[in-house]
Amino acid sequence: MKKYGFGLLIMAGVFIFTTPQSLSARDYRYMSCYELWYARNKIFADEGYCFTTRRAIRTFGRRCYPPYGRLTRWERDEVDLIKRWEYRKGCR
Repeated sequence: MKKYGFGLLIMAGVFIFTTPQSLSARDYRYMSCYELWYARNKIFADEGYCFTTRRAIRTFGRRCYPPYGRLTRWERDEVDLIKRWEYRKGCR
């Protein structure tokens, strides 16, 4: 999953100004449980989180480098949003 910044999205000749959450919130609704898990953990992986589960290590590697999974406010909000979608969809 890619981090989206503020930008301009061009679709079918229509210019749409976007914010990070306007793209991701729409995408999460259509994601499978695995895709949501991947998106959430990708945020942590990008920040060097030290993974310990076999599944996460197999997918992202052990990582474990500074800032060791410390997230920005925007990243924490995004993780919380993904967790809400996981809950709504009954993901385990």
